[in-house]
Amino acid sequence: MTKKCLSCNSEVENNFCPFCGQKSSTKRFSMKHFVIHDFIHGVFHLDKGFLFTLKELVTRPGHSVREYIQGKRVDHFNYFTGFILLLAAGHFIGNYSQITGDQLFENGKMSGFHKVAKDFAKFILLATVPFYAFASYCVFKKAKLNYIEHLVMAMYLINGILIIGLFFTSLTVFYGNIKVLSVLNLFNPLLEFIYMCFFFYQFFSKFQYKKSTLFIFIILNACLLLILKGLVNFTVDQIGTAYFK
Repeated sequence: MTKKCLSCNSEVENNFCPFCGQKSSTKRFSMKHFVIHDFIHGVFHLDKGFLFTLKELVTRPGHSVREYIQGKRVDHFNYFTGFILLLAAGHFIGNYSQITGDQLFENGKMSGFHKVAKDFAKFILLATVPFYAFASYCVFKKAKLNYIEHLVMAMYLINGILIIGLFFTSLTVFYGNIKVLSVLNLFNPLLEFIYMCFFFYQFFSKFQYKKSTLFIFIILNACLLLILKGLVNFTVDQIGTAYFK
């Protein structure tokens, strides 16, 4: 049965208008619609996107991101929106932490970084993304992905690293021993390195690299990313130290 689209007044025969994309059937607003659709579905997209993407970034990050870049996108959550939500979650949980970032480092090391990161964490993380993308673009040139595709991959990689960081931040809410947490914090670069290797192995395993070559490229790329992150953090620390004297 042909209907009229309520948005553009075009004739609609299926579930969606072929001209503007609106659903052919709309319902009156109700409490159920407001809570389930507009809040849960609209804000968090919990029915498939947000939780699906979180699960994929933990269990099969490289495969899922490769599939996304190659066109399988309907189930995935937007990488920029996911980035903002994960940062917001980390900030919210951090408000209940028993320690501060400065306390994790002896003798005030990286204190300038934490002073800047307190207000500009998202910009610091975003600053690493173009460098991450350029590094993987150069190392995995044979995959023939363009720079923007590497940029998208880097954004999802950052999201995965943020998820790892949430576990540590959550721990500080319930546990406040500075000495123990400082030791555990030293393992963060190792966890990031392992996650990066896992991520890139899955992602590039379908690009016909020899296993030995792929292994070397993965280690090289992960090392480059950690070095680049260290350089960005060091630069921010110097700026923070000079500015917040």
